[in-house]
Amino acid sequence: MAGREVGGIIVGLPINMDGTQGPRCQSVRHFAENLLSRADLLGGEPEIAFWDERLSTVAIQRLLITEADMRRDKRALAVDKMAAAYILQGALDALGKEPEAAQ
Repeated sequence: MAGREVGGIIVGLPINMDGTQGPRCQSVRHFAENLLSRADLLGGEPEIAFWDERLSTVAIQRLLITEADMRRDKRALAVDKMAAAYILQGALDALGKEPEAAQ
């Protein structure tokens, strides 16, 4: 990440469907703490925000099936990346910010 400064990190939080936070959430929070301990690699001291990731994979799979008519084997390759982008966009929308164009 040489030459880049990370201002913030959005981390998907796997909250249970009933709204509770179980062991997976604890694991994700621990991961985030470890990531912050390596802030030197990130070019500063970014803030971490957690974002509810419930149903993000379902939303992306539905989109790929109905809009793109994508086969199951091809969906499997795209779902994780697209779900991450979906989570990030949701957080940015909530913050009232549009992502900057790639430079």
